[in-house]
Amino acid sequence: MKRTLFVLMASLTLLAGCNTIEGLGKDIKTGGEKVEEAAKKK
Repeated sequence: MKRTLFVLMASLTLLAGCNTIEGLGKDIKTGGEKVEEAAKKK
């Protein structure tokens, strides 16, 4: 029982981490696009 709970918690942590990193990547990409657009306007 303890092992199953440990595996479940570890899986949830990894999945949450992946989603967090994916969201961070999207935010950085969006920020880079905004900087690029601003540079093109000058």
